[in-house]
Amino acid sequence: MEAQHTAAHAIETVFRLESPRVVAGVARIVRDVGIAEELAQDALVAALERWPRDGVPDNPGAWLMATARHRAVDLVRRRETYARKLAEIGRNLPVAAPPLEPADPDDIDDDLLRLVFTTCHPALSPEARIALTLRLLGGLSTAEIARAHLVPEATVAQRIVRAKRTLATRNVAFEVPYGPDREARLGSVLDVIYLIFNEGYAATAGDDLLRPGLCEDALRLARLLSGLMPKEPEVHGLTALLEFQASRTAARTAPDGTPVLLKDQNRRRWNRMLIARGIRALARADATATGAPGPYALQAAIAACHAHAYSYAETDWRAIATLYTLLAARAPSPVVELNRAVAVSMAEGPAEALELVDALAGEPALRDYHLLPSVRADLLTRLGRPAEARTEFERAASLTRNERERALLLRRAAEAG
Repeated sequence: MEAQHTAAHAIETVFRLESPRVVAGVARIVRDVGIAEELAQDALVAALERWPRDGVPDNPGAWLMATARHRAVDLVRRRETYARKLAEIGRNLPVAAPPLEPADPDDIDDDLLRLVFTTCHPALSPEARIALTLRLLGGLSTAEIARAHLVPEATVAQRIVRAKRTLATRNVAFEVPYGPDREARLGSVLDVIYLIFNEGYAATAGDDLLRPGLCEDALRLARLLSGLMPKEPEVHGLTALLEFQASRTAARTAPDGTPVLLKDQNRRRWNRMLIARGIRALARADATATGAPGPYALQAAIAACHAHAYSYAETDWRAIATLYTLLAARAPSPVVELNRAVAVSMAEGPAEALELVDALAGEPALRDYHLLPSVRADLLTRLGRPAEARTEFERAASLTRNERERALLLRRAAEAG
């Protein structure tokens, strides 16, 4: 009984770690991510049948890969045999051969990278990209994805099924795009990874502020992409940003799960190893850049300013404000302007920042964004206007769907009053 439990645990662990490589390796053979996932699941079933009886192999990942590939080859052979038999009786069944890939010196022959670009194809909606990426590359089950995004499991299942169908019906090539097409697609890949991390770092809704599993999955994908695309500065920029952000995780909540503001965090709990990794990744982004830094590299540079400060008082807010000005020019958005206002409040004072925040009041994108009234409330508190601050904190609390954030905002409203 104990041996069976050990084998089952090993299978679960190995499959979560190795399933992206298995799916990617098989997809190169069958040219269909949906079928590739089914074959990977078949290999898992075979492992569940054999490993408890025969023992866990010395290299379980290779065992899963070999089993899935054998089944993929058998499937392709059956298809070819079927097509040949139809041809023999005079039926014309076109069999599309995999498109030839250009012999480009910039070619990246890695199945995992192909899978990343396939799951993040622009033909899919952002929600579908995230769900499919988490499923195939993050190793998450449909139920786990549903819990992470607080949507019904059936909704996630439909997104994944439709995404696979879209890729199949549009005959999306299982390949890394080249030249301008790669550059256009890379932004989508990075954005999906960033969104996954953000949902784990500050959950949109639910009872917990953090979902560490999502942060870990996104960081793993970013590191993977950084290793597979060493000449892309924005890949390194995103990796650096996530390393820096992840380094603060342990200090962002109290033992009871209550959020801890940046100024109150115990920086001794920040992970110095992750900070060091972030510094190295940011250096690689700078070394590979041929022009002005991209949005992720700029955000990583801002995060580095926080990481280098051993206390909140030592933070170089002027440098952060300058970096936000550059980011606003490179990737303008109301959220960037709101963050810039926070930095300006620390560098120049709350009165100057309040003017910037009030100028954002009419932005449609921020209409239901709880951090806008939250930032305004903080500035009003510092300006000695507690009654107005309390109203803004209460408004922010009414807008957030995260219970931990709501409790914090209501507590700050009470303190302001």
